[in-house]
Amino acid sequence: MTKKERALLACKALEKLYPDAACSLEYSEPYELMIATRLSAQCTDARVNIVTRELFKKYPTLESFAKADLNELEEAVRPCGFFRTKAKSIKEMANQLINNFNGQVPDNMEDLLTISGVGRKTANLLMGDIWGKPAIVTDTHFIRITGRLGLTANKEPQKVEKDLVKLIPPEGSSDFCHRIVQFGRDVCRARKPLCDWCVCSEFCKYNENQKRKK
Repeated sequence: MTKKERALLACKALEKLYPDAACSLEYSEPYELMIATRLSAQCTDARVNIVTRELFKKYPTLESFAKADLNELEEAVRPCGFFRTKAKSIKEMANQLINNFNGQVPDNMEDLLTISGVGRKTANLLMGDIWGKPAIVTDTHFIRITGRLGLTANKEPQKVEKDLVKLIPPEGSSDFCHRIVQFGRDVCRARKPLCDWCVCSEFCKYNENQKRKK
């Protein structure tokens, strides 16, 4: 079985398991997703959602984030960890969006990467969820699971992205990434993956190797 065939089987299996693919971060405006994603670095999405429910009430517009008192913003995002760095970045990104992009989240990688705190992972998430463009979001779940499936031997996010772009149908790539995240939480966990319950077990390289060891 080729990697392409295995990838297509994974796409179908996960679509059946999670028909309603969605980002786990809560937001109403595109810029809110950018902010929530910045807060999610080394923090759970569940905690970020708790924080942003109050944060987006306190700062209801992009302009209010741009003009925010930095000390107050730091306190508002403190529960997400690295609060000084994240608050500074959020204030900077709000000003950059207003001054450089007319208050709009850009729709391309080149522009997104010029914004404070935005790397390829965040940029891909924004392009997929906001603009509906092909996107491969290489978070820890994605890297772990695509490696276990035998779709990539790389661990570096950008190399994994490059490998998977060749395998995942572009029109379904963003949804596939969301499904992978949920699958990683529910079944293909970092420790003790639930292989007996896995919809991908029949074509998973990790499962094949585990069976050989028994």
